[in-house]
Amino acid sequence: MPVSAYRFRQVAELLGVSDDTVRRWADSGRLEATTDQTGRRAVDGAVLARFVREFADDAGDDSAGGMWGALSRSSARNRFPGLVTRVVRDTVMAQVELQCGPYRVVSLMSREAADELGLEPGVLAVADVKSTNVVIEVPET
Repeated sequence: MPVSAYRFRQVAELLGVSDDTVRRWADSGRLEATTDQTGRRAVDGAVLARFVREFADDAGDDSAGGMWGALSRSSARNRFPGLVTRVVRDTVMAQVELQCGPYRVVSLMSREAADELGLEPGVLAVADVKSTNVVIEVPET
């Protein structure tokens, strides 16, 4: 189920920054903030999705702690919590993009699966990666 707004603490956890950093971004106008139904400052999910795409060039923390601790158990060891930033659907398949800290993760799945999960920009999700083929690259010196 999509969450329409994220409190500053959640935004900070997603981006691997402090709550104070999120407040400074909002106060300076870098990140558009609103007030949620309880009167606390928050960020709309679609606004956050756009901001996260821009944030990807900055360093961040890709750990799976914080709000992700209650997820089901899995044999996948490479878990990337993030925010859905784009979903492209056709009649059979869907391409789903997540921004996981500074990393962009793209998944191809059936349209039915994307629809059942309610995947839209601004939705919290976790990319579980399990593969027998992993390519490792090193930068040129």
